[in-house]
Amino acid sequence: MTTDTAISEPYPDPRRAWYGVGVFALMLLVLFGNSGIIGLLVDDIKRDLGLSDVEASLIIGFAASSLHAILALPVSRLVDTVSRRLILGVGLLILGASSLATGLAATFGTLFLARLLGGIGAAGSGPATYSILADYFPPAKLPRAVSFMNIGTVYGGALALLIGATLLIALRATPTVTLPLVGAVRSWQVIFMITAVPDFLLALLMLTTVLEPPRRGRLALARGATPRAVPVREVFRFLWDGRAHFGPMFGGLLVTSLAAGVLTWTPMFYVRTYGWSPAQYGFLQGIIGLVASPLGLLSGGYLAEWFARRGRDDANLRVVALAATLHLPFSIGMPLMPSPYLALTLGALNGFVGFMGAGPQNAALQVLVPNAMRGQVTALFLFIFSMVGLGFSPTLVALLTHYVFQDESLLRYSMLVISGTLGPLGAVIYWLGVRPYGAAFARARAWH
Repeated sequence: MTTDTAISEPYPDPRRAWYGVGVFALMLLVLFGNSGIIGLLVDDIKRDLGLSDVEASLIIGFAASSLHAILALPVSRLVDTVSRRLILGVGLLILGASSLATGLAATFGTLFLARLLGGIGAAGSGPATYSILADYFPPAKLPRAVSFMNIGTVYGGALALLIGATLLIALRATPTVTLPLVGAVRSWQVIFMITAVPDFLLALLMLTTVLEPPRRGRLALARGATPRAVPVREVFRFLWDGRAHFGPMFGGLLVTSLAAGVLTWTPMFYVRTYGWSPAQYGFLQGIIGLVASPLGLLSGGYLAEWFARRGRDDANLRVVALAATLHLPFSIGMPLMPSPYLALTLGALNGFVGFMGAGPQNAALQVLVPNAMRGQVTALFLFIFSMVGLGFSPTLVALLTHYVFQDESLLRYSMLVISGTLGPLGAVIYWLGVRPYGAAFARARAWH
C-alpha cells in the first residue's frame, strides 16, 4: 500500500503543537485519575453494595474498559475522516456524565451501567490523540512528545491517590452526606461527583483551543478526494503484510497488558498484607508516583532519541524491550517484601523503569502507519490494552485470589504468579520484533 509523501505544508508551530500535548496530558490525567480513585474505594464500595472481589473487579475494570475497547474500533473510523478535536471534546462531556452517574448509583447494576457510560466517553481518546500527535511532530521528535503526553497518565494516577486519600480522610467522620436535590449519599459517591467537574472543564478547553492539524502521510488513492476511512479488510491486510514487526508489537502488548491487573489491586495489597489504610497508601504512593514514573517516561523518550541519533532505526521498540526486561526484578520482588516500605521502594523502581517504554511504544506504532488508517490501527492496538489490561486483567487477579488461593489476605501471591509468568514472556516477545521493526521503520521513512 503506497502513500503520498508528506504534505507540502510545514509541521504546525511548535508552540501550538506542544500546547496540544499539554491539553492531551490533562485529559489523560483525568482519565487515569478516575481509575486510580476507584482503586482506593474498592473496600467501601464492596461493603456498601455487598460485593465479592470478583464482582468488584467487574466494576473497577471490566465495565468501562470492555465497552471502551469495543467502541474504539468503530469510532476509530471517524478519527480517520472527521475532526479529532471534536471526538475528544464530546468524549470528555460523556465522561463527566459518567462520573455523575457513578456518584448517584446505589446498586451493583446501576453502578455497572454508569461505568459502561464512561467506556463510551473514552472510546475515541487514544486513536484521536495519537493521530493528531503524528501530524504535530516529525517522526524523530514524536517519542518525546508522546512521553510528555503520557505524563498525564502517571500524574493522573499519582494525584488520584493523593486527592482520593485526602477526601477519604475528610469524609471519614461523615460516611453519609446529604446533598441538595440528591439527598443522602455515601462519601465515596460524593468523591465520584467531584471528579465530574474537571471532565466538563477540560471538554470546553479541548473544543475551543486545541489545533486540528492538517493530515500527513495520506494514502495515494485519496489524493484530491474527500477523506474516507480505509476499509477494515485493507487495514488487516496491511497488518498481515507487516506481521514480522506488528506481530511482536501487538503480542507483547497483549501479554504485558494481561499482567497489568496487578496495578489495580496494589492498594488492596497494602491493606491486606501490611494492614495499611487506603488513605495511608494513597498519600505515600501518590508522592512517589509524582516523581518516579514521570522521570521514567521522559528518560524513555530521550533514550529513544539517543538511539535514533546514532542511526538505530529500531530505537523505539528497542527501548520498549529494554524496559520490559529491566523492570522484571522489581515487579516480581515487590509482592514478596517483608515490609511496606521495601515494597514501596521496589514499586517506585518498577514504575520508573516500566514507564520508560510507554512513549516509544506508542510512537513505534504511529510512525509505521499511514494517516488514513492510523486511527483504526491505533484502536486495534488500544483495544488490547483496554479490553485485556484495564478490563480483564483485574478480574484475573481476583479469580486467582478467590479460586486458587481462596483467601483475600493472600492477594500478594496472585500478584506474584502473574508478574512472574507474564512479565518475562512479554519481554521475550518484544525482543523478537526489534530487528523487523528497524527494517520497517527504514522503509516508512520514505513517506514521512
